[in-house]
Amino acid sequence: MASEKELSDFLLEVDKRAFKRTLFHVKDVDAALDIVQDSMMSLAEKYADKPIDEIRMIFNRILANTTLDWFRRQKTRNALFSNMDDWESAATERDGDDSPYALLEHYAGPHGQTLVESAQASHERQEILNAIEKALETLPARQREAFIMRYWEEMDVAETAAAMGCSEGSVKTHCHRATKALSEILAAQGIRP
Repeated sequence: MASEKELSDFLLEVDKRAFKRTLFHVKDVDAALDIVQDSMMSLAEKYADKPIDEIRMIFNRILANTTLDWFRRQKTRNALFSNMDDWESAATERDGDDSPYALLEHYAGPHGQTLVESAQASHERQEILNAIEKALETLPARQREAFIMRYWEEMDVAETAAAMGCSEGSVKTHCHRATKALSEILAAQGIRP
């Protein structure tokens, strides 16, 4: 087991070399300092009970893994986030005005579909789902069971028949009757598909 002095001396000895090595890889002074510090903290917290002869090898492995983790985080961050200034400057150049640009208000998804749902649309969708759930409660048990398995749980006809213990034809009949009954109930409430 390494004593506190041996561990401290080791960390002082490798400090500058570890920093230079990490800086060479990441090319960012602040990131290199953070990586070396995190590696040293990890070594002191988890491996201080190891013999001093093993500490050098363990530290090198920790430093390499911490550096790889940094690269993974950077890759993920770069893939997920864009600098909002880039969006704003592009919009200003395109529109030719200095008005504030809100990305989420202007972004449309594939084929022009809006990806941001308004509060009103969200409320209306929730109301329709509540109406469907109430209508489902009025159906006979077998129709309700077949409908939920087929359309909400997205099971195919064979899986639904096996789960219900009936033929595939019975599943189709139950689903047809359930769909027809739900359509009539919802149409009476003014909800159209």
